[in-house]
Amino acid sequence: MIEFKSIKRYQRKAEDVDRMVLEMFLAGVSTRRVKEVLEPILGEEEISATTVSKISKILDDMVFKFHNRRLKDEYEYLILDGLYLNAKSPVYKRRRCILVCYGIKENGKKELVDFYLTKKGESQESWEHFLNILYHRGLEGKNLVLAVIDGNRGLDNAVRFIYPLIKIQRCWVHKLRNVANKCPRKLQEEVIRGAREIYSAEGKNKALQAYKAWQDRWRDIVPDAVECLERDLEELLTFYSLPEGYWKKLRTTNIIERVFREVRRRARPMS
Repeated sequence: MIEFKSIKRYQRKAEDVDRMVLEMFLAGVSTRRVKEVLEPILGEEEISATTVSKISKILDDMVFKFHNRRLKDEYEYLILDGLYLNAKSPVYKRRRCILVCYGIKENGKKELVDFYLTKKGESQESWEHFLNILYHRGLEGKNLVLAVIDGNRGLDNAVRFIYPLIKIQRCWVHKLRNVANKCPRKLQEEVIRGAREIYSAEGKNKALQAYKAWQDRWRDIVPDAVECLERDLEELLTFYSLPEGYWKKLRTTNIIERVFREVRRRARPMS
């Protein structure tokens, strides 16, 4: 009986340690720092950086289940973008591309749908593969209204191929970055300030008026910048066809960057 109780106490202790390690890992604490924190509790010989890393691999099962869970076809809006994170191996450091899908459901709930690590960057092949996976897991798009994307041609083609009936909203942040790159540095701030008045207008008609005024102001000075915005103007203004409460949320892909900004912060000390 005494031996059985000792085993149960040890099991509870092990479970508590696992939970503590996982929580610290998710908070971005380095494995070496985890070791330093736990040593006063467990004793110097009971924990090592290797042991911490092994316990942390419990997360692999959680991630596997996340990537393979069945998706309910409840999403009305998708936000899609590719991000790049630094990854280390024993021999080199490189940037890896992660394709990300964020969704907003019919009830307004926002959530990360899934992400996909690809070796082929933001190619049409990569995006089609990722979206095909989501489709066959249940995201057939029967309720989809719109997808928010940047100007990546591969992503654009992939979305239109997998979900041909939905509307497209171009990301204003990406577009204005491209517009700025086509202006002399001394004019960038003024040009972009004027362009922001377009998507800040109270309705599509006023947005078109704001565009016309901006176009007249800059057409002869920075024609390439004006042409860059004009080329995708209709899809830049798609968000005006949605309920007003969604205008600000769905005119950019910023929500993805905000989510992964925290991932970058937490991943940095764990490397």
